[in-house]
Amino acid sequence: MPRQIVLVDCPDAVGLIHRITGVLGARRLNIETNQEFVDAETRHFFFRAEVTAADSPVVDGELGAALLADLPDGSRVRVVRDERRPIVVLASREPHCLGELLLLDAVGELPGRIVGVASNHDLLRGLVERFGVPFAHVPHEGLDRVAHERAITAAIDAHAPALVVLARYMRILSPPFVDRYAGRMINIHHSFLPAFAGAAAYRQAFERGVKLIGATAHFVTADLDDGPIVAQDVIPVDHTFTPERMARAGSDVEKLVLARAVRLVLEERVFVHGRRTVVMR
Repeated sequence: MPRQIVLVDCPDAVGLIHRITGVLGARRLNIETNQEFVDAETRHFFFRAEVTAADSPVVDGELGAALLADLPDGSRVRVVRDERRPIVVLASREPHCLGELLLLDAVGELPGRIVGVASNHDLLRGLVERFGVPFAHVPHEGLDRVAHERAITAAIDAHAPALVVLARYMRILSPPFVDRYAGRMINIHHSFLPAFAGAAAYRQAFERGVKLIGATAHFVTADLDDGPIVAQDVIPVDHTFTPERMARAGSDVEKLVLARAVRLVLEERVFVHGRRTVVMR
């Protein structure tokens, strides 16, 4: 039977796990894995379970309604099928994050399918087409931001993606564009922000003698690089690192953190709770 993922977040209350598992058990759903967490400060409960049906497949909407009927007011429930969903990647000039995602997809290690790549430059077409993925060049020259975003939106929506991934896409996005993909668009940046902003971040870091470099993957919001964080990592550096070596090390961290974030989101392991996230490993 197909596996389904049950996601619940709601105000904390006594007996929530008993209520949820009672609804699942009454429908002869076998819980293969489950995790739960209570945010002690906000008294909010989070639950994720992977279930399979002992008999006939469950109807997603009916199960969600049954769970909501037995949970506190303000609860949110989602039931999704555990399947590979479509992804569109936006990139500009740098190949490392995009290349990592294409490779993972090609060898079946990405819990999704890259169905299209769009870029404001044509430099990465060869890389993308080598993997048999459609590539859309959407240049920004001569266009204002509204017109360019209209063209990018058309390139994205042609594939009806579940997730949009910014793989070093170096354009500032307008609030209407961000709102269109709210909750299903993630970005990667180096963790120097905001201390070392701009194009020469690694040169600035070198000049300041930093000892750690890293990367942050986050949901995209209208506040630049300020969305809820999905994944982060750091690596040590020292005085022997040149700015160029620092940048190469940073690229390695960026591509791994972005790939991890894509996996977590597609596997429905991330709950957004205000400006924070709860990530079920």
